[in-house]
Amino acid sequence: MFKMNKKVVCKDGFTMSVQAGETQYCQPRTSGADRYTEVEIGFPSASEDLLLEFAEDSRIPTDTIYPYVPASLVSLVIAKHGGMVEGELPAGIPILRAD
Repeated sequence: MFKMNKKVVCKDGFTMSVQAGETQYCQPRTSGADRYTEVEIGFPSASEDLLLEFAEDSRIPTDTIYPYVPASLVSLVIAKHGGMVEGELPAGIPILRAD
């Protein structure tokens, strides 16, 4: 059974859903993996240049899915927005907490 991760909230207020599992666009495409190398991002609170190339529909960047985003890029986005203050990430993505 798939467990939805809580939305990631960054220090500057930027938010996004970061999910991985058998029904998400991720690698490996299975639930409960020890480490995901690519994950699905959904519905960020603002357009994020680092993610746009992955957008299913870049015309609506806050109302679309971003499939197969490299885990390392998720960490970069979180760092760019000041670190994570709440939320959950799939296994294998370092949690960069805000100071």
